[in-house]
Amino acid sequence: MTETTAEMPRQDLRLVIGALMLVMLLSSLSQTIVSAALPTIVGELGGLDYLAWIVTAYILAMTVVTPIYGKLGDLIGRKVVLQTAIILFLVGSALCGLAQSTSQLILFRALQGLGGGGLMVSSMAAVGDVVSPRERGRYQGYFGAVFGVSTVVGPLLGGYIVEHTSWRWIFYVNLPIGVAALAVIAFAFAPRPRQDRPKVDYLGSVLLAISLTGLVLATSIGGHTVPWTSLPVLALAAVAAVSLVALMAVERRAEEPILPPELFAGRTFCIASAVCFIVGVAMFAAVTFMPVYLQVVQGASPANAGLALTPLMGGMLVTSVGSGRLISRHGRYRVFPIVGTALIAAGFLLMSRLGVDSPVWVAILDMLIVGLGIGLVMQVMVLAVQNAVDYRHLGVATSGVTLFRSIGAALGVAGAGALFSAGLASGLIPNLPAGSEIASDPAQILTLPEATRAIYRTAYAGALRPVFLVAACVAAAGFILALLLREVPLRETIADQPGAVDMADSFAMPRQASSLAELEYIIANAVSGANRREAMRRIIRRLDLDLSPEEAWVLLHVARAEAAEGAAPAIGRGQETRAEAAQRLIERGLIERAPDGTFTRTAKGREVFATTVAAYRARLSDLIARWAPEDHDEVRRMLTDFARQLVAEMPEPTQRE
Repeated sequence: MTETTAEMPRQDLRLVIGALMLVMLLSSLSQTIVSAALPTIVGELGGLDYLAWIVTAYILAMTVVTPIYGKLGDLIGRKVVLQTAIILFLVGSALCGLAQSTSQLILFRALQGLGGGGLMVSSMAAVGDVVSPRERGRYQGYFGAVFGVSTVVGPLLGGYIVEHTSWRWIFYVNLPIGVAALAVIAFAFAPRPRQDRPKVDYLGSVLLAISLTGLVLATSIGGHTVPWTSLPVLALAAVAAVSLVALMAVERRAEEPILPPELFAGRTFCIASAVCFIVGVAMFAAVTFMPVYLQVVQGASPANAGLALTPLMGGMLVTSVGSGRLISRHGRYRVFPIVGTALIAAGFLLMSRLGVDSPVWVAILDMLIVGLGIGLVMQVMVLAVQNAVDYRHLGVATSGVTLFRSIGAALGVAGAGALFSAGLASGLIPNLPAGSEIASDPAQILTLPEATRAIYRTAYAGALRPVFLVAACVAAAGFILALLLREVPLRETIADQPGAVDMADSFAMPRQASSLAELEYIIANAVSGANRREAMRRIIRRLDLDLSPEEAWVLLHVARAEAAEGAAPAIGRGQETRAEAAQRLIERGLIERAPDGTFTRTAKGREVFATTVAAYRARLSDLIARWAPEDHDEVRRMLTDFARQLVAEMPEPTQRE
């Protein structure tokens, strides 16, 4: 099987895929690398009350621009959109490193997020521009691995950088990686022209951004900076509400809405979106505030605080991959979000009991429990929604359910930050000596007299307790919602594969994709690698062809060579097994040998090949039968093309086969 594509030479393909993986690395690291550095950052710049906004500003900006990037890539070309996103991200990163105040850092993080919103969606979509559908599953797996590993490494790397250099290098480290990716993309990336020209729902995107921003600001300052009934909070709430109502009206008339109203008529989509919203709240509440507990209350260094977060991320990876394989094997998924939300709620309830005297291993165990729970929920919600919606909504439903997780992350971090700041103020101000300046740098707190340090430790532990307790209550609501999720049995998959979801789906921000692109993605994952050989074995048995794996491969090899050159070359030395298989095919009248030693198919051989292609196509159709593929012209063409490519490029069997 060749590793090149029709779109570009093999060497250029490797360069482009490497550059796109660097872009994915930038996007995934930027979501978690800051977490372990937050206490140090606010300690140097001040503004402890706005600690959560360093995270929220990035997530909020990234969330609202992601759907726009996806559509712009289709309209004006993937390359220029991806380059623009990288440049915006790098400018934002450089400015973040130069920030002299918390307010500046928050503003620059928002700018970084405006670029970050295009990194993931454009890099994932760009794979489809340079890699054919038959190979896409393999390459998407590489991207999933990069995302998963960087998600785990992010907090650890961030803590190491803070402890050994400066927190500013958390942002500067993006620059050489981004410049390298930008150079390779400019040199080697030549995406194929897009035939479709979708409409961009600009008005819907703007209204969504206004509504989210108003809601996040209201929940951030209400009850802490100003009273809930104050004019600023009421005005922000009114802006959010009016924008939401206007968004609902606009989406009913938009040609390609961000969130089609008819999606919300489906029970599965509504429940999955609500559960993903809750998971977003839980995940980023833990990632943002556990380093604060570890560094201030436990006295851990930034590097050790980052290391202590790895069980959270590792647990997510383990259960995400494991549940995907179990779902493919048994075709059932409802139990996973039920168990997952229960674990999340239990983990946060245990976190709320953490105090000054709690051992560090207890906090690590609590984070592991939460991580295991999150991994059981996130990818399953994507799969449940894909299995429940109509074909025409497959792409937007996939993006929509992860969009709600991003919204949950933004609102959750903002709300948790307000709750933490209010609790910290009430725990510190009355207990510190009059006139004392409030310290926010963990290193500075460690140098305070023991009695004063004890006040800080108690106040921080007390302020974090309601944050984790509220997160536990929110997760418990998710558990109740998960109980309402209906089990819709999945169609048979070819082999033990997660099917439509992988690590990138589990952790990524929403990707904009058409319904056809989503079906291609599902099939590419399901029939990649060894699954293709297993499918061929089943088809041969079903058709009663009585072909061995060696004979099947030789027949397909001849068909492939005929399509490319007119005749298959002679099988040379060192290939006695293949030669024996070819001789048997000649005796059975399926192929014939020319005087020059080359092979061609007979009429009977062409008939067997055509029958095999038809059977493989039927099997691919079974994979996506839920969406009635034969009712859609573009899907029928895609299935036929897939079958021809996959059958004609079957991997060479090993001797064990």
